Amino acid sequence: MTDDLRTQLAEANHILFDQGVLDAFGHVSVRSAERADRFLLARNMAPVLVTPADIQEYGLDGATHDPAPSYLERFIHAEIYRARPDVHAVVHSHSASVIPFGLSSAPLRPLFHMAGFLAQGVARFEIRGTAGDATDLLVRDAPLGAALAASLGDAPFALMRGHGSVAVGPSLPLTVYRAVYAEENAALVLRTLPLADVVALTEGEGHAAAETNAGQVARAWDMWRRLAARHEVLRAG
Repeated sequence: MTDDLRTQLAEANHILFDQGVLDAFGHVSVRSAERADRFLLARNMAPVLVTPADIQEYGLDGATHDPAPSYLERFIHAEIYRARPDVHAVVHSHSASVIPFGLSSAPLRPLFHMAGFLAQGVARFEIRGTAGDATDLLVRDAPLGAALAASLGDAPFALMRGHGSVAVGPSLPLTVYRAVYAEENAALVLRTLPLADVVALTEGEGHAAAETNAGQVARAWDMWRRLAARHEVLRAG
């Protein structure tokens, strides 16, 4: 894994697209290695097209000096970084299998060891509690971002009703891992709905599995990065 955060962040965008977590929408950020009150996020564009030159630097107010258009929901990232000093990366996605769990009271339980981190908690953000029932569901400003961060609490993952989710973590590769396996776990939960007596991981199993897997993330990252390179023709075009 490269030490260049801008290159690594571009790779994270490509990986998340290739793994089906992001499409034309959604975004991923990383906290600056030089200043804890700054973070890096691509300009407003499709993730698969992001290059290191497209990365912008932001303050925790969601402002950047870069004149290129910014993502509308940069406040998701800014306010989570403000509220969570332990968080060094954030993924916001609309991955399809996760969406039903934000719409219902069905729990998103970890069903296999790769998603053990979900045993640490799955939060829920209801935008109506802050902005009423006539929004476009986007986290467009700092107050909405702060409300999302408050709902997230100290969890690694939060559902956003009718919208998507956020995954957070102490590093960019681990956060990408969490976003990928939250989607895979959600798909497994949906597939097991017709089955009786489905046994989820216990809290202890989830924590133990998460600790083990955190030490193996480079193995997944290196493979995902190479697989994502198949889309190079899109960036060259």
